[in-house]
Amino acid sequence: MTHWSLSGLLMAVLLSLGACSGDLDNGPAEVKWDRYTCERCRMVLSDRQHAAQIRVPGPDGRAQRYYFDDLGCALVWLQDQPFRDAPDTKIWVNDWRTGQWIDARSATYLSGQITPMGYGLGAQSDPHPGGLDFAQARQRILERERGVNRHGAHPPAPDL
Repeated sequence: MTHWSLSGLLMAVLLSLGACSGDLDNGPAEVKWDRYTCERCRMVLSDRQHAAQIRVPGPDGRAQRYYFDDLGCALVWLQDQPFRDAPDTKIWVNDWRTGQWIDARSATYLSGQITPMGYGLGAQSDPHPGGLDFAQARQRILERERGVNRHGAHPPAPDL
């Protein structure tokens, strides 16, 4: 092996090791559409306008990432996690118009969307009259979840 090819190999190894460590400063991860599944409902992520992802610091300092087919699944799932209010917990959603990842906490949410799990909120990066902020969107999702749980619980059958 020549000096230059050995140096190139060493550089490639160092760069790949650097890419594996300390990724908490990175933004949203690339999603493998139609391959990743929702952490909560296990549906395949295929809707590029309404998906969400959450990143939290792991015990070793490396990021742990969770993917969701609908913002509703992400926020209902997050409700039961010990890191739900931690400042290091990052949430991204797709902008319903462009498919680009945006910060969920600074997004504006519009109702009336057709979303994978029927929570009906689409996120966008800019304000809109009548849009909801993150706290309002979260409240609407959690209220809907308490009323109709689409993940296993069914309303009681009527008495005949």
